[in-house]
Amino acid sequence: PYESLTLRHRQTEYLGSGRPEYRHRRFEIYGQLAANRDIMKKTRDGANMDNKKNLSRYTKEQLIELIEIYSKNWLATDGVWFQSVESAFGMDEAMKHDAEAWKRFTVIEAKRIKEFLKLKDGCGLEGLAQALSLRFYANLNDCEITFSGGALFYTSVKCRVQSARERKGMPFHPCKSVGIIEYGGFAKAIDPRIRCECVSCYPDVTDPTCRCKWKFTIDE
Repeated sequence: PYESLTLRHRQTEYLGSGRPEYRHRRFEIYGQLAANRDIMKKTRDGANMDNKKNLSRYTKEQLIELIEIYSKNWLATDGVWFQSVESAFGMDEAMKHDAEAWKRFTVIEAKRIKEFLKLKDGCGLEGLAQALSLRFYANLNDCEITFSGGALFYTSVKCRVQSARERKGMPFHPCKSVGIIEYGGFAKAIDPRIRCECVSCYPDVTDPTCRCKWKFTIDE
């Protein structure tokens, strides 16, 4: 750090001069500054490794609790930006941006979980069931995964998003259109043959016993 500060002072001193005898010194300073940036990057990488050691000090139960906290933090971030746009520009505008965000995020989430589980291409509905159980939402909502008639059904019995809006006296989130993007995109990232169909989701509720229900089948 001290070397960096010294170099900054020298840089200020020399860069203001156009005299030929200082030109080589300016290039030398730039090289040293670049080297310092590399050192700082290595320091940051080392800090990440130290945090893994830090996490290893906690029990399995504590780490599970921490995952739940991380999941709540992620959902809070998703909620506050949405409500900010909703309050400023209305529900339609918020839904438009929400759809675009989920179109990208759901594929990222699916691919990382697929890699973690080492699922093969063409892993089918069984692979999808494993992946769905490791989504962020799996740590937050009361969900069920069942198989019937060659299809996989994913049911969100309780939803933190809708419960929070209900508690605040806000209208329910009309999430069907975004849900089709979210669940359909997730499934196809796991196995491109999988097709997603909405069974029940606000505002088109056909099953009042749950918040939403989705059906997944394989296109042979």
